[in-house]
Amino acid sequence: MKCPFCSGVESRVADSRLSRDKETIRRRRQCLDCGRRFTTSERIEGAMPMVVKRDGRREPFNRLKIMNGLRKACEKRPISIDHLERIVNRIEQGIQEAGEREVKSTLIGQKVTDELRSLDGVAYVRFASVYRQFKDINEFMDELTELLGNRTAKGRKGKKKR
Repeated sequence: MKCPFCSGVESRVADSRLSRDKETIRRRRQCLDCGRRFTTSERIEGAMPMVVKRDGRREPFNRLKIMNGLRKACEKRPISIDHLERIVNRIEQGIQEAGEREVKSTLIGQKVTDELRSLDGVAYVRFASVYRQFKDINEFMDELTELLGNRTAKGRKGKKKR
């Protein structure tokens, strides 16, 4: 394991723990060259499908791309990294369980959009504005109107008539 501080390749494991999600093992390591400590994360690598991009290119599935998109969408929002990890885990698990050799990037984007829609309206709009590639402000406004309409309708259901 390469040390992030001095690039030394020799380290010893000081502590190992199962993460909260019970999907990864967190290891606390100490570099044998510089003596500094750092944490690594280990997960079983399943057979993930290739992702087919909009332009037809294919690339290996990369959960970090989903996490980066979620982080950007949720920046300065009251959403924990743990919550984002759970979303990425659900999406990854769903893709693995489908058992397909290829998955379209649009399907992954739709899964992220669905998760954000139920989580946080601002994060949803941020992600959708990039992912859906709105052609003009009218398409963007239509999406906002629909989102606000759904929220207003949900709010009315919970209120009692007097």
